[in-house]
Amino acid sequence: MHRIINNTVVTIKNSELTGPSIEQVTRKMKDLEGLFLDENAREMLDPEMVVYNVKCHFPVKEGTPGNLFFGTTMINPGKVGYEYYMTRGHVHEKSDRAEYYWGIQGEGMLLLMDRKGNTWGERMAPGSVHHIMAETAHRVANTGQEPLIFGACWPSDAGHDYSGISRKGFTARLLEVNGEPVLK
Repeated sequence: MHRIINNTVVTIKNSELTGPSIEQVTRKMKDLEGLFLDENAREMLDPEMVVYNVKCHFPVKEGTPGNLFFGTTMINPGKVGYEYYMTRGHVHEKSDRAEYYWGIQGEGMLLLMDRKGNTWGERMAPGSVHHIMAETAHRVANTGQEPLIFGACWPSDAGHDYSGISRKGFTARLLEVNGEPVLK
């Protein structure tokens, strides 16, 4: 017996994720209080300015074991003081869960921090693939002049914990020094 099953189709066209079961989160400058080193510089910027958009395909309920989620993030170019626009960053609630990121458009840096506080960065560009190990905090910064777009795939039961990063931050910051991104 042969069956044809109509599966969900998710389309990435012009770096836009469309299809059923897509959810979007937009982070504006007003949503990122306390993220950047120079809070005074952040407050001087337009609070309604979009810093980044996240679109995710959720084929199952969040927390369902044995499945995967898929998404794209677009970070606009810009800086707050000398610090590049970036995502809030997170660790997984289920700390033994890993994740993949891959570059689609633009230039950026994936910032990673292990449980001991060691922080490092990996350059992101179209076609780059990044395996984010379990128990590793991660965030992405746009170091280029155009929007940075990257894809992600993670376990549907991983969960996201933003609170620890919000309170403690990373042990290093990505700053522009003499026109180049430097982790300090």
